[in-house]
Amino acid sequence: MAKSCGNSLHCGVMVSAQPRKQRMRLYHAPLHARGKFLHAPLSRELRAKIGKRALRVRKGDRVRVVKGDFKGLEGEVLSVDTKRGRVTVQGASVRKADGTEVPLSIHTSNLLILRLAEDKRRTRKSGK
Repeated sequence: MAKSCGNSLHCGVMVSAQPRKQRMRLYHAPLHARGKFLHAPLSRELRAKIGKRALRVRKGDRVRVVKGDFKGLEGEVLSVDTKRGRVTVQGASVRKADGTEVPLSIHTSNLLILRLAEDKRRTRKSGK
């Protein structure tokens, strides 16, 4: 059973309700569209200030991990992997058997943005 959606990515296109087809569209999406999947919710203060519920995560943002092994960790975003839809957060790392520290990537849905990186264009685009 196909239904039309309000998503700007598939505007006017019939999208299946089947999870396997939704995953297929997610995994085969072009990079410019994958950037839209990198949104994370804003903290209450930022939400009131900017007037939006979520924004795309960028390098330099201050975030808090709200789910997973690193729940409660606050740190700066070190890198954003658009292809895999993951973010590297300062302090989220695992020690390997040989003793080396390896950064662990976290999905953006498990993050809460606390502070935005300084960027004039971004704050103007956000509404204020």
